[in-house]
Amino acid sequence: MTAPHDHAAVHPRFPQARPASCPFDPPEDYRDWRLREGMQRVTLWNGSTAWVVTRFEDIRAVLSDPRISADGRNPGLPRLSAAGQEQTGAEPPFVRLDDPEHARQRRMLTADFTAKRAAALRPRVQALVDDALDEMIVKGPPADLVTDFALAVPSRVIAVLLGVPYEDHAFFQQCSNTLLDMSLPADQVRETSEHFSAYLHELIAKKATDPGDDLLSRLLTERVDTGDLTRRQLTSMALLMLIAGHETTANTIALGTLALLRHPRQLALLRDTEDPAVVGRAVEELLRYLSVVENVVVRVAAEDLTIAGQEVRAGDGIIVSLPAGNRDTALLPGRPDVLDLTHNARAHLAFGFGVHQCLGQNLARMELQVAIPALLRRLPRLKLAIPFDDVPFRQQMSVYGVTRLPVTW
Repeated sequence: MTAPHDHAAVHPRFPQARPASCPFDPPEDYRDWRLREGMQRVTLWNGSTAWVVTRFEDIRAVLSDPRISADGRNPGLPRLSAAGQEQTGAEPPFVRLDDPEHARQRRMLTADFTAKRAAALRPRVQALVDDALDEMIVKGPPADLVTDFALAVPSRVIAVLLGVPYEDHAFFQQCSNTLLDMSLPADQVRETSEHFSAYLHELIAKKATDPGDDLLSRLLTERVDTGDLTRRQLTSMALLMLIAGHETTANTIALGTLALLRHPRQLALLRDTEDPAVVGRAVEELLRYLSVVENVVVRVAAEDLTIAGQEVRAGDGIIVSLPAGNRDTALLPGRPDVLDLTHNARAHLAFGFGVHQCLGQNLARMELQVAIPALLRRLPRLKLAIPFDDVPFRQQMSVYGVTRLPVTW
């Protein structure tokens, strides 16, 4: 079971909201926990307790320790909401499995997500970015940067890669929002998960008789037909890639643009350069500073062990706070709470660490390197169309960002 109820002590609640004073920062308590030695014990929505890891080196140690499990079927894995309790099942995606099965399934996908493959896709992504900007400009201001650009680009990219019809993007985006919303009741999340899985199962069945030039068709031919993968496993894999393949990138584009609008000198640095090295460094800093993946990385101790000097028992739940770790001076000496696009932030934790590190990081980096500079150059007078204080943030979502971002130019 998850770490048991502890009636002898009162622990802070987890998760917490980012501060209204600076919604790009991690919750203030997380900073305080990071400044102490060891880990923090917290209370979850259902009264159970878990450990939270906030320090950079401790996070790397936890995420690379084979004695710490990511298996979604383990009852000790922390569930951060009632909705999150519905995200596991008989067939968890490979990111919720341990090696060797995790590695076996992951290897089936690695060739499609290499840096070389991402570079080959760059011209296609540039064309999609240009098309989205053309459409937005023709329609005229104001625009919602989330729906008109930030979501439009990565949704098109992942749809092309997987072979999912882009005309269904409104459906899979709505499903993604539901599955990532930690405030929803469990039955609504369960129903959406079943509906989304049924859609993907039907799509895969169609590809079995009419394959295309896409990843799902190739996996059917090379893996399902040979017995390496079941249809249920492929459906689970497709659901994960479709959600992760557009949600994290889309939220980084929108939230990153908002952060740059609040830091005009940093915005100008990125807008006025064509140096790939400068752009690459800027994207790494945005990934570090924003850390949109915040309530996703959970683990469970498979045996008794010591983490950060504290005794952890087998079955104890462990939550990894990537936003907190990315503000640690161990990663970035000096001023880690400051957005500075000249920082050397390449070692950040935005994509996780260890064997479960994000498979799609090369694709995400490339999309961000193309999309954000193109937006800033095409719309040099870009600005918010509403007061900053009225921007709605995704405080109760597993992937942080803004729900909408009205802009004008």
